[in-house]
Amino acid sequence: MAAPTSSIPAHTGTGGPAKGAPGRWIALGVLTLSVLLVAIDATVLGLAIPFLSEDLEPTGTQLLWIGDVYSFVIAGLLVTAGTLGDRIGRKKLLLFGSAAFGALSVAAAYAPSAEALIAARVAMGVAGASLMPSTLALVRNIFPDARERSFAIGVWGAMSMAGAAFGPVVGGFLLEHFWWGSVFLINLPVMAVLIAVGVKMLPESRNPNPGPWDMLSAALSLVGMIATVYAVKEAATHGLLRPDVWAALAIGVTALVWFGRRQLSLPVPLLDMRLFRNRAFSGSVLADLLTVLGMSGLIFFLSQFLQLVQGRSPLQAGLAELPATVGAIVSGLLAGAAARRLTPRVVVTSGLTAIGLALGALTVLAEDTPYLYLGGVLLLVGVGAGFSFTVTADLILGSAPKENAGAASAVSETAYELGAALGIALLGSVVTGIYRGHLTVPEGVSGPAADGARESLAGAAEAADTVSGQVAADLTHSANDAFLEGLRIAAGAGAVVLLAAAVAAWFMLRGAQTAGSDVEH
Repeated sequence: MAAPTSSIPAHTGTGGPAKGAPGRWIALGVLTLSVLLVAIDATVLGLAIPFLSEDLEPTGTQLLWIGDVYSFVIAGLLVTAGTLGDRIGRKKLLLFGSAAFGALSVAAAYAPSAEALIAARVAMGVAGASLMPSTLALVRNIFPDARERSFAIGVWGAMSMAGAAFGPVVGGFLLEHFWWGSVFLINLPVMAVLIAVGVKMLPESRNPNPGPWDMLSAALSLVGMIATVYAVKEAATHGLLRPDVWAALAIGVTALVWFGRRQLSLPVPLLDMRLFRNRAFSGSVLADLLTVLGMSGLIFFLSQFLQLVQGRSPLQAGLAELPATVGAIVSGLLAGAAARRLTPRVVVTSGLTAIGLALGALTVLAEDTPYLYLGGVLLLVGVGAGFSFTVTADLILGSAPKENAGAASAVSETAYELGAALGIALLGSVVTGIYRGHLTVPEGVSGPAADGARESLAGAAEAADTVSGQVAADLTHSANDAFLEGLRIAAGAGAVVLLAAAVAAWFMLRGAQTAGSDVEH
């Protein structure tokens, strides 16, 4: 395929590049770089947890905040950012978000304390929210042909999974040779290429008649999402009796209800709530949210299992997670054709069931579980995720008018990020709570070392280094057993969530079709 001599002409959302225009594939390649940017950042952090724990000494609660505050902020801002891109231009918002994301990665890399790292992650969430909805929205406009768009979404999803693999492998290499902050700096070259090529090759697209910007709706969306997820996280961590939990929940629910009612009354809403009347749209959003919720908390702790329990190096841990990525890439590329042949309902339900069964298989995880077993489980997770996420993304985009592609993409991404945040908060709190309840700190470990051991598995590993002989062995054995008990129970909970999502998808996606499908349901 010959390279184009000029960029794709800008368009406003009412048209797009011609089906035969070769530049659309180069534009897709640029968009996948932004997906890589976000996926790399999410995956390398899990590997870096043991190292930054030793350097910054975060509490168990701070460790969870470091892991999920990024997703909280993104979840709160995605709807606002998506509709903003529909108005000011998705290319413009994408490039701005990429530049900001790269700059803030430097701040995270050199954070001097746990509090500073949390603040940097908050700011990265703001930048990520301005970047993420534009990618799928631009795919919607660059590929007006439904079958090409289905394949492009598969490529987009596959590259997201490739980023999830690239992050641990490269991050593992960096962690073996440099300090933990270097894992954030790998964002910089990706950002530089994206901006340099994207300025010329990406088309601009926006809603030609966006209507006025409603600041009250934007504020209600932000307050509602952040307050609600904060309430859930704090309830999972500290229990339901804290007054701040109930206050945040009341504020969040009130703001979201007000937001929804206001959208129905506005002549030009920030988010067209009527999209949710489409069962394919609402069913896909629900499936994405439950899928990520069931998977993310477990995956967050799996890297710690590979390193701290099974004793793998960061690079080895990253390579160990590759089967999930390979499975997701292959199934993502095949998902569009499978949905046309078997129906989206069958493909999504089968994918979710596969993930649920894989998570169920982790309920027997042990310290000496052979890698062949673990690798097979991860491969099944990847295959299921590739089929499910690719088809649901296609259904969500196909259910919305082209001019509202940013808002529809934002809803899809919000479900993903909200599921990730809640998964880390809920399942992560299960792991942490069971760990603390089952851990026995032997005599001979006291003071700050004992406190650190009770906070997290990484803290126990550090405490074991301060003692020797049988005391160190007893502490390590108790910590590993306590952590594994929490991981197994969290895996069981995740399996239940995924199987419930499969049942919901089977009923809600009845009759759903991807655009361009020639299959009658």
